[in-house]
Amino acid sequence: MEPQADSRLSRPQAPNAGLNGHASDPLPMADGAPSALNLGAVRLHELQLLTMRVEELTIANRRKDEFLAILSHELRSPLASIQYGIGVLRGRSGADVAVQQLMHDLIDRQARQMSILAAGLLDIERIASGQFIMQPDRIDLRAVVAKAIETLEPDFERRDQVLSPTWPPSSIWVLADASRLEQVFINLLSNASKYTDVGGQVSLSLSIEDGRAIFRIEDSGIGISAHTLPKIFDLYVQADAASARSRSGLGIGLAIVRSIVQLHGGSVVATSAGLGHGSEFTVCLPALE
Repeated sequence: MEPQADSRLSRPQAPNAGLNGHASDPLPMADGAPSALNLGAVRLHELQLLTMRVEELTIANRRKDEFLAILSHELRSPLASIQYGIGVLRGRSGADVAVQQLMHDLIDRQARQMSILAAGLLDIERIASGQFIMQPDRIDLRAVVAKAIETLEPDFERRDQVLSPTWPPSSIWVLADASRLEQVFINLLSNASKYTDVGGQVSLSLSIEDGRAIFRIEDSGIGISAHTLPKIFDLYVQADAASARSRSGLGIGLAIVRSIVQLHGGSVVATSAGLGHGSEFTVCLPALE
């Protein structure tokens, strides 16, 4: 019997296979051989693609390193405050009620900050793995936005910022997960306050346009550079370092915002005239009749 070829062996690649192992477009043939000029063009194109991929991976790796450095700082700061508060309470067991309350509030505030950080990291993992759970229902968008404003009002008051909402004359109904949309609006409101100087202005509006619910928030803050704007919703992207050096953040909030809005069948866009000229974020969601 003739020996049988082993079917497990891979077939040899075609001479003109690309970097991904798939055959590229057939090369023009001259006397049965590929044109040297066209072969060189194909190899140059593949080299350019490889160079672009290396650059993308280098940028991604740098962002990861920056993210880990910021994360360690974001965790170290509240942990230090919590340790300080515990130390005061332990060392001054007979401290007056006012001091005890002050330390309790400090520990509670920093623990909640750590909880928010952990929740954001978990959301990123769940979104990436397709395990992000939502519970949609018929909700009034005005009520969700009002609740988000109530949550962030102390931040605006502490920074002496003016928050000016414009409300629609009637309810705006959407099919959505109320807690997740509240997360979206809290994030956008928090960013508006964080990246706007003390005494600055933040305005927001809610309306119906062409059957879609539109939420807009505009601030008089540091703005977004033309370089950063196209990737502002990408994971781990930070605001321009020179302008936001003292304003903390992990660079995951807007990535989560975009994912939640898209899971609701909507879209979110950012606009800015550049650094020093504020920014505007617009969320569009399908509205119910």
